[in-house]
Parts: sequence; structure tokens; C-alpha cells
Amino acid sequence: MTNTDRKNGSDIDTRVYVTLRSLIAMQRDAHGFSFLPRQAVRSKLTGRRMSSLRGRGLNFEEIRQYRAGDDIRTMDWKVTNRTGRPHVRAYSEERERPVLFLLDQRQSMFFGSVDKMKSVAAAELAALIAWRVIDVGDRIGALIFNDSHSKDIKPGRHRSDVLNILKQIERYNHLLKAQPQDLQSVDSLNRILLQAKHLVTHDYLVVLISDLAGWDEKTIKLLIQMSQHNDVVISQVSDKLERHLPNQSGLIVSDGHLQINVDGRDSSTRASFEQHQFNDRAQLNAALTKHGIAVLPLSTSRATITQLRSAIGLDKAAAGP
Repeated sequence: MTNTDRKNGSDIDTRVYVTLRSLIAMQRDAHGFSFLPRQAVRSKLTGRRMSSLRGRGLNFEEIRQYRAGDDIRTMDWKVTNRTGRPHVRAYSEERERPVLFLLDQRQSMFFGSVDKMKSVAAAELAALIAWRVIDVGDRIGALIFNDSHSKDIKPGRHRSDVLNILKQIERYNHLLKAQPQDLQSVDSLNRILLQAKHLVTHDYLVVLISDLAGWDEKTIKLLIQMSQHNDVVISQVSDKLERHLPNQSGLIVSDGHLQINVDGRDSSTRASFEQHQFNDRAQLNAALTKHGIAVLPLSTSRATITQLRSAIGLDKAAAGP
């Protein structure tokens, strides 16, 4: 795929903005991966309690004594021999779990120093998930949000449902502009999580795709509450410059309102900045993984599908930047 796409007679750099065409093209890569609990040892999804993006099957329930009419193929011979009484392994049919992704398109996501904007990487991952979900016959829904608005799309299992989601992703993505961030929107992440909490009552796979800007203890609490009856996965999007200061002087650091001059050549300044960023991410990841919430890193520096395959253990390369 080239880095430009044409829309309404003008060329769009797909490293800066997604297009419906570029998101549809993600379908060709949306295969060969799943969010099953049974993952490769190196997968960051290993050990979760629930999952979706899967085929239909049976869930093991219990071992109980044989009853008339039970299928002899379910006999557990080890327990039968040990107890002297016939026992069978009881199964229940695996239920469908709809998938809902929460896609962050806030102003903090409109940043990228390597290959693409964080907002683009996030949108690409959402498209990959959407195409994969309907490919295995499950339903996909979305909650797309920016600093002030959100769009709730109910889960569906048809191509038309995915196309509707992708159109909304494109619309929200194109609302992003290089402008100061509204400091009144710092609680926007928690407001969306609270909204999502009321949407996903039970047995959903929830995938939050965000840089998690503005997270706090309330954010963790909401995610843990959601994970009590749903499978929650987070893809934390980041850029190299958010973790490492460039080794040069005259750096202007700004929050969109205030700015300071930073000397990136000063080793202590760089070390302090990098340690702060590392501690922030480590604290968040530790709190989430403790409660069975998987965190998949997503960087602006590599192809989105490559990172996804690495994170779930399909490639030998390590995931992340």
C-alpha cells in the first residue's frame, strides 16, 4: 500500500489520516490470529480467563457419574478406574461472545514521529479486529471517541456492519487537527470507560485501543470492574518520542498551552524523563495484569499487523517498539 490515498479529488497521506479505502484494505491481513486463552507461551494474551475471536466448540464443565443416555465417548476412564464407578466428562456448548472495541481518537493520539500517527495505528488495529471477528462468525461493535464526543455502534456480524464502523472511524479520525489540547477533557477516558461499562454487561470481549493519556486510579478501577464479567484486552499506543528524548538542544516541550525549553543533550535530563515514563507504564501494566487484563503494546514505528502477530506469539520477533 502506498502512503497516499485519494479522496474527494485530493491526496491524503495515510500516515497522518486513515481513509475508508485503507481500512478496507486491512481485511487482507486479518487472518491467522485469535484472542483465544490458549496462546503460544510467548504471547501476551496467555493466562486470561475468557476470550472471543474464536470458532465454536465445547467448554468443559465437570466430571460426574455416568447417567443413562450419556455418550460413551465422554467417559473418563482414569476416574472410572480409580473410583470403581463410571464417570463422564460433562461439557456445555460454547456461547458466542460479542466483541466491542473502544477506539481512542482524542487529540493526544494525533502525534507521531516515526512512521505514522498514533491515531492511525489505533484505527488500523481496530480494522484488523473488526474484519477478523466477522470472519469467524462473531459480532463486532464499537465505541469510537474523541475529547468531547463518542459514537456507539451496536454489534453486528455482517460486512455492512464493519463498513459502517470503518466509516465512523474515518469520520472521527479526520476531525483531528494540529491544535492545543482542551485541558478540560482530561477525564474523557474515564467517561468513556463508564459508558462502556453500561454497554458490556456480560461475556463480551472488550478491546481498548488508546494511548491511555490521562489515566488515573479511577481508570484502573473501571477496567477491573469491566473485567469481572468480560474479557478485557488493552492495546496501549505509543510513540518513540514519548519514551526517549532526542539527543539535541533547543527542544520545545508543550502541553498545547504552556511550553518550556529542554536540553536533550543533558544526560541526567534524558535519564530522568525516560525513568519517569518507564515507571508510569510499569505501574499501569502491573495493576492491570494483576487482574488478568492483557496489555499489548502498539508503536507508531512498525506495521500494525506485524506488531499484533508478535504480541500474540505468532512471530519470533519481540512485540513493541
